[in-house]
Amino acid sequence: MATLAPGLAATPAAAANPLDQYTQQKPTWKRCGSSTPSTILCATIKVPLDYKKPTGKKTEVTISRMKTSVAAKRRGVLFFNPGGPGGEGLYMPLEMRQVLPKSVRDRYDLIGFDPRGVGRSAPVSCGLSAKDSDWPRPYKAATFNKDVSWARGVADKCARKVGDKLPHFTTRNTARDMDIVRAVLREKKISYLGYSYGTYLGAVYTQMFPSRSDRFVLDSAVDPNLAWRGMIQAWAVGAEPAFKRWTEWAAKRNSTYGLGDTPAKVSKTFWDLVAQADRKPIDYYGELLTGDDIRAGRHIFFDVEWASDEISELKLAAAGKLSSRKSPSGERSIGPGAPTRSPNSFAPLDNGESAFWTVVCNDNSAAWPKDVEQYRKDAIRDKARYPIYGDFTSNIKPCAFWGKSVEPVTVVNNKVPALVLQNEWDSQTPLSSGIGLHRALRGSKMITVKNGQGHGVYGFGRNYCADSKTNAYLNTGKLPAKDLMCNAPASPRASEARTSRPPVPQQPNRF
Repeated sequence: MATLAPGLAATPAAAANPLDQYTQQKPTWKRCGSSTPSTILCATIKVPLDYKKPTGKKTEVTISRMKTSVAAKRRGVLFFNPGGPGGEGLYMPLEMRQVLPKSVRDRYDLIGFDPRGVGRSAPVSCGLSAKDSDWPRPYKAATFNKDVSWARGVADKCARKVGDKLPHFTTRNTARDMDIVRAVLREKKISYLGYSYGTYLGAVYTQMFPSRSDRFVLDSAVDPNLAWRGMIQAWAVGAEPAFKRWTEWAAKRNSTYGLGDTPAKVSKTFWDLVAQADRKPIDYYGELLTGDDIRAGRHIFFDVEWASDEISELKLAAAGKLSSRKSPSGERSIGPGAPTRSPNSFAPLDNGESAFWTVVCNDNSAAWPKDVEQYRKDAIRDKARYPIYGDFTSNIKPCAFWGKSVEPVTVVNNKVPALVLQNEWDSQTPLSSGIGLHRALRGSKMITVKNGQGHGVYGFGRNYCADSKTNAYLNTGKLPAKDLMCNAPASPRASEARTSRPPVPQQPNRF
């Protein structure tokens, strides 16, 4: 009998869950910062760097919480993500509290977080310079080798500086981190509001943790089948019908804008300006714009009044008739834009850019060709197909020189209930992309804003129909009985459409 004891002792009745050390954490809640109100508190928790090795290296995720003050109505927690990849979401509860109606605020603790590698969650940095952040890039035979060197340089910098941590910044791991946060908060399920890239993150969560997904609102949606090279290329595909719509709109208002009295003449005005700027850059409010810089402003065509204002001013600039030396809108809308960051950010200056590439390249390395010449061929082809922006989106990117993804891409195909919101004319996530996510989430319903412009629907104050249906879903859990079409206001001013927005990234090279 003595010989049996060692064997019995070596076989425990049940093996411990290696994630228990993370899910059983008790967060220490503190003021998020000296300038933030005491109603929002922050805490930092540990998560596995590599979920395949949960007892190995760890990383940190910083979370925030604003508790509901109405315990009797409380349903649970509402997570937020602003988009990106690389968007900081820690302060979203504070920002969204100004947008959400009281009926929704009463039902949820509002939960923000900076995803792994972002903001205050062990921010990743590749040591990228301002020149490294200059993308997307137009294709030209004379500069293609420089573009290849840039792409390789970004990938090499990330590999050197981030090291063996690099492969683990992925959407799947961020979804796993969200589930650790859920467990730490002692919640059975989470509800969720994600914008842009945040829709993909939310969809991946529903695929990986369907039984823990409660009420999910996915606003301005990423098609999971296009992540990620296909989604970047969708910017060019979507720009062409938006441009056509703009020429028709501007032609009917030739007396106001002077761009041409037919769509063909409006189009000719634009392309003549591009050709003129290619011969000699146009001084536009103190910036010298080439034809490629003008084409890089493709996002303005999704907002017909904004585009008409800008192109009419550009026409004056080309004729040397601009009197003001400062853009009236206070923002640069034509030409490549600089990445934005939270004013409360503690992260390195290149954190947003570095986080963007780590996720976009890590999520699905198979989507990115490794043959440099394939990018050249694709850029030439797509410049012909989509003249405004095709070469920008198909030209070479750092992912061409990235390592292989450490796990397969997520196939989103489930019946988890969700509400998909989509403007018809969204520059970052085109309508076709929203339809793609709706099809993948077979339990979802979709609200489309007909003639809706801008990136983001819910909480922007532009559409009562979409907002009220979303509030009803968050309050009751009941999706609309069928897909709905909400009409946009007849003629929203472009300036009004760009103010009082929730924290959704608006730069033209982000989701």
